[in-house]
Amino acid sequence: MQTLAQWDGGPGPWILFFPLLWAAVVVGAVTVLRRTAGRGRCGPWGPAGTARPAGDSPLAVLGRRFASGEIDEDEYWRRLSVLDEQFGRRGGAA
Repeated sequence: MQTLAQWDGGPGPWILFFPLLWAAVVVGAVTVLRRTAGRGRCGPWGPAGTARPAGDSPLAVLGRRFASGEIDEDEYWRRLSVLDEQFGRRGGAA
């Protein structure tokens, strides 16, 4: 009796179909998970409790100015270090 995995005594062409099928299932699952959990939505893998600066906080203003090109990278890091010292953004580590 011939089965799908044997073709004239050896592995047949069907043996290539099953790994490709499993690869498609894995790629599909990863795609679905990335689309549902990504893009800023707080899903089960999203950021939980990460503090983001408010709209008018000094850190948000600094970030917007850097992103728009008003200040360069050196100026950004210098001002960020001053804000870290002044406001203790990193949780007041001793």
